[in-house]
Amino acid sequence: MNVFGIGLPEMALIFVVALLIFGPKKLPEVGRSLGKAIRSFQQASNEFQNEFQKEAVQLQEAVKTTAELETKEIQAAQLPQDTASSAQKS
Repeated sequence: MNVFGIGLPEMALIFVVALLIFGPKKLPEVGRSLGKAIRSFQQASNEFQNEFQKEAVQLQEAVKTTAELETKEIQAAQLPQDTASSAQKS
């Protein structure tokens, strides 16, 4: 069991120290508030990841659209040259 890089012996030591500091009556309250803090941090982290992924997808779409437009512009610019070249050859 390895949570946040802390093994079982370290977690037991932390629990014993917390029990000595807060006492048996306050320890469940501290645990609940710590759990709520971790849960809110996880939710914020998930929201950040989702927002980051949305922005990445939008950026990829914008790059793809820009590349397609540039390709069309290049093709459109070459088209009159191609017709002019073929007209001069005739």
